Amino acid sequence: MQRYGSVIGLRAGKLEEYKRLHAAVWPDVLAMIRKCNIRNYSIYLRKLPDGKHYLFSYMEYVGDDFAADMAAMAADPKTQEWWAVCKPCQEPLPDRPEGEWWAPMEEVFHCD
Repeated sequence: MQRYGSVIGLRAGKLEEYKRLHAAVWPDVLAMIRKCNIRNYSIYLRKLPDGKHYLFSYMEYVGDDFAADMAAMAADPKTQEWWAVCKPCQEPLPDRPEGEWWAPMEEVFHCD
């Protein structure tokens, strides 16, 4: 199992919409997350001292081909539709890796 953390900004005025969307994630999207070997997926929200809201995600990957599973998820029509609804709420960090929407975070501590 591998742990992943990532971060993205939340656009001003989109807080309530983002919360509403994630209070009722589409069942097909949830099924695809599981099918792609993601477990314990959480998204946290925090307003930082710069006055902006940020989303911090955590997930555990239990498969053996992360790239293939993420490609399968990205190719799924329902997931693409979900992302199209969520992306206008998000504001990617300018220093994220090319081709990434969420910026990866480095794990510096873990305790079982």
